[in-house]
Amino acid sequence: MSNLMMLTKLDTRKILINADLIETVEATPDTVIIMMSGRKLIVKEKPEEIFQIISTSK
Repeated sequence: MSNLMMLTKLDTRKILINADLIETVEATPDTVIIMMSGRKLIVKEKPEEIFQIISTSK
């Protein structure tokens, strides 16, 4: 089963991301999620928040 989490894009749209497909999360200062496919997503949540979401969902 996929490990989906809901995050917020900068334009306030909600998106679901499969946490199992995340390669890295960077703060540059915006939070950039780089997926294993190479796609980059910019979200409002801080890396610490994303880590907390992933940690508590497993």
